[in-house]
Amino acid sequence: MTGYLVRRITQAIVVLIIVTMIVFGILHFLPGSPARALLGAKATPGAIRAFNIANGYNRALPMQYLFYLDRLIHGNLGFSYHFDQSVGSLLALDLPKTALMVGVAYALAILIAIPVGVSQALRRNKPLDHAFTVLSFVGYSMPIFWLGMLLIVLFAVQYHLFPAEAPQGASVGSVVHDPRALVLPVATLTIVTVAQFSRFMRSSTIDKLLQDYIRTAKAKGVSQRQLVTRHLLRNSLLPIITLIGLSLPAVLSGAVIIEALFNYPGMGWLFWTAAGSHDFPVLMGFTVVVAAATVVGNLLADIAYAFLDPRIRYASE
Repeated sequence: MTGYLVRRITQAIVVLIIVTMIVFGILHFLPGSPARALLGAKATPGAIRAFNIANGYNRALPMQYLFYLDRLIHGNLGFSYHFDQSVGSLLALDLPKTALMVGVAYALAILIAIPVGVSQALRRNKPLDHAFTVLSFVGYSMPIFWLGMLLIVLFAVQYHLFPAEAPQGASVGSVVHDPRALVLPVATLTIVTVAQFSRFMRSSTIDKLLQDYIRTAKAKGVSQRQLVTRHLLRNSLLPIITLIGLSLPAVLSGAVIIEALFNYPGMGWLFWTAAGSHDFPVLMGFTVVVAAATVVGNLLADIAYAFLDPRIRYASE
């Protein structure tokens, strides 16, 4: 296991470096420039040249990346010239709020999707299975911004059950103090995630129901409850563990749209604002954090395999 972890961590570092290289290059080839976005359309060529020199944008692109990588290794994510604040402090302020929303949505999605998927598998091709299948396809295929707008129109505008705007505040505590305003953003992200997870859970459970050990347990007279909890559920969760790690980037990208739609002051809103102002340091900092979260999520998913299935062993050499 130790050798496996060392290899996976080494691979993770390489992946992070490649991701930063690709995103760094893409951002610098986008139309417009940070100087023009910050100084305005009437900025003189001399002011633009001075801005580029002060921020290192006059250097060759490989040199700019090497300087950025050197700062990143030392824990410096750069300085936001749009917000006039370090990127690290901005992310430290907004990351917990996004983590709260995504974490609650993830937890709810797992708690809902697992029993729904198992129930569908146990009642395969019956009315309950067909009903949940239709609902999951609708939820999975619906654009997340459209789903959010529907929830706003239905529950905020028409019935006035929840606020249309997400909770505002500079800290997690201020967000938690207004839980009603958090319902619609979390519900939007949860519905899409449940639709995806439940389909995988259904397929995994159906596959396990065809295995010999399940038929043996049934022949021994094991009750339905024991069959599900002791024999079926644990093995069926393995694909979901992988899916949780792989789906994290999609959930975070959905969080960007949700935070912009509901005016939620998290990392998504920060990314949205930085993209409009060509604030490259913030965009790169966001990308590094998301890439690191994705790599760590996949690593934790691989480790969780060993605990859920003792037969899985990773070679140390």
